Amino acid sequence: MARELHGTDYIQSTEPDLLFRDVSLYTETLSSPAQAPGIIHQAIAAAYAGRGVAHLTLPQDVIGAKADGDLASIGTLKPPPELGAAAADIEEIARRLDQAHKVVIMCGAGCHGAAEELRALSERLDAPLVHSVKGKDIMPYDDPRWMGGIGMIGTKAVYNAMMRCDLLLMIGTDYPFAEFLPKKAAVIQLDVRPRVLGRRTPTALGVVGAARPTLKRLLERVAAKSDSGFFDQVAKERRNWDDLLDRQADLARGKDRIHPQAVARMVSDLASRDAVFVLDTGLNTLWSANWIRQSGTQRILGSFNNAAVGTALGQANGVAALDRSRQVIALCGDGGFNMLMGEFLTAVHHRLPVKVVIYNNSAFGLITLEAEHVGLPAFRKAIDFPNPDFVALARACGAQGFKASTPDELKPAIGAALTADGPAIVDAVVVPNEFPNVPHLDLETIGNFAIAKVKEAVLAVTGS
Repeated sequence: MARELHGTDYIQSTEPDLLFRDVSLYTETLSSPAQAPGIIHQAIAAAYAGRGVAHLTLPQDVIGAKADGDLASIGTLKPPPELGAAAADIEEIARRLDQAHKVVIMCGAGCHGAAEELRALSERLDAPLVHSVKGKDIMPYDDPRWMGGIGMIGTKAVYNAMMRCDLLLMIGTDYPFAEFLPKKAAVIQLDVRPRVLGRRTPTALGVVGAARPTLKRLLERVAAKSDSGFFDQVAKERRNWDDLLDRQADLARGKDRIHPQAVARMVSDLASRDAVFVLDTGLNTLWSANWIRQSGTQRILGSFNNAAVGTALGQANGVAALDRSRQVIALCGDGGFNMLMGEFLTAVHHRLPVKVVIYNNSAFGLITLEAEHVGLPAFRKAIDFPNPDFVALARACGAQGFKASTPDELKPAIGAALTADGPAIVDAVVVPNEFPNVPHLDLETIGNFAIAKVKEAVLAVTGS
């Protein structure tokens, strides 16, 4: 819309700056050609500084205008350097670690690139390494130091370790779910973002610094521990949990039906060693994030901050556009895929070889859990829905489609899709009411689920 029409309720009038405010680090309207050098520079600088998105709105009459002036300070536009913590802070971290007996190290997205240092610190302290979902792909799943995730995308072993430790070292993570963080242990938080320190749980020491350079210097100061009992117990519980995951992902478990855990595990086993997995939001996130066995050279991405449903395919298209040689797999719930299925036509149009795996349970599965979690019966009329023929849809778009309705069809369907030339869809029809693993349930939540189930049974009989 041209600037002269702003504020007149002209067709398609919106306030994009307000619309994008909650999902971007910087949002501004470029209202004059003369502003272009400065505002564009500011947007790029903000995106680099915060490792996030900057948004600009350009009115119609500004887009085609000539921008006056020179480009502003291009040499300053670059990612920030990795700066370690101050020497005094590192000494204090080392002192506290030396005094602690049961240490857990929690790794978030800020730990990417620091796997070697994390492993060395874990060995020095006999401390288990645990991760947020954004840190899952830092190390291979079978690394003996890498114990698994936390919360609903996590393990019982990690929950127990969190509750039993006497010191938690959080590195590069702003994990928001405080109920899964320690109740009594001292917490040290290391992050490049001062604003996130101490806001999730009571924190004894907050330190500003990047993971890799800080860990390198910390390793020079911290003393080795000789008692591995705590680590060994966590490792034993982790092996037991892994056995549970393997049993749940076993195709033989389902006889003539496919369980969603088997879908995630099969995709994981057949994917390239450097594949990029893009996870959608919903119940499908729990299947993918818990049952993918990452190689350590793969990436796992998703809308992990905003938890926006239906965005995985669009993200996958963006990744594939940057590197068409790398295998990109979008794992979607059927509800999320249906919301933005037009993105698949985008993949075909631009010849992006994205592979889409759809968990087809004909429902918004997570909505059921969210309702029952607070004691409400699931409103099935709003949760259940009919699906299109996803294979026919893929072919109508000019791509390939494959369907798996029984366990013996799953591996051939996924294998064919992953080796197909160009974009492809796998329609994996899964058990509709599968309940995810819950590493910890308090008595109130258990009671709420029980109440919800009673209400659902009454509704099934009475209809009201």
